Amino acid sequence: MNKAMRAHEPRSSSSCAACKLLKRKCTTTCIFAPYFRSDEPKKFAKVHKVFGASNVSKILIEVPEEQREDTANSLAYEAEARLRDPVYGCIGAIASLQTRMIQLQQDLAIARARLARYTEAAASSSCTFQNNDPFSSMLPNFTKFDGYGGMMAQNSLELNGVGNMYDQSQIPYI
Repeated sequence: MNKAMRAHEPRSSSSCAACKLLKRKCTTTCIFAPYFRSDEPKKFAKVHKVFGASNVSKILIEVPEEQREDTANSLAYEAEARLRDPVYGCIGAIASLQTRMIQLQQDLAIARARLARYTEAAASSSCTFQNNDPFSSMLPNFTKFDGYGGMMAQNSLELNGVGNMYDQSQIPYI
């Protein structure tokens, strides 16, 4: 029974990932132990490779204890990003996402402007009567629409949201 109880207790001699990598004995006051567990050796290895153990320990000591876990996770994220992109790190990923967001916002604005223009054109288009058919008045006049579901372009320029002309081949800056 005593042997079974010991199997469920956490091992007190288990070193954290930092102490294992640095090949030193992990103490109860180890600054790394709460944030770099022994089952995550790659996490500390990446942080150590980019920042160094000494710098990481200094950073963790300077940060208030309630923010240390977030700090360790941020360091791990930045280290991973730096290993992927040594020049820009996570700033490169952020810039890429911001650029993509701007492109999507521009696409959305163009789609909304076109939708508004098409619904306005469909509402204002006059319906033609054919052969005195009472139901022909319910059909829209499709003479202004091309075969692709859009308005026929009179030229390659469109109006943007403020009434300025821009070339369709270029995406406007919004």
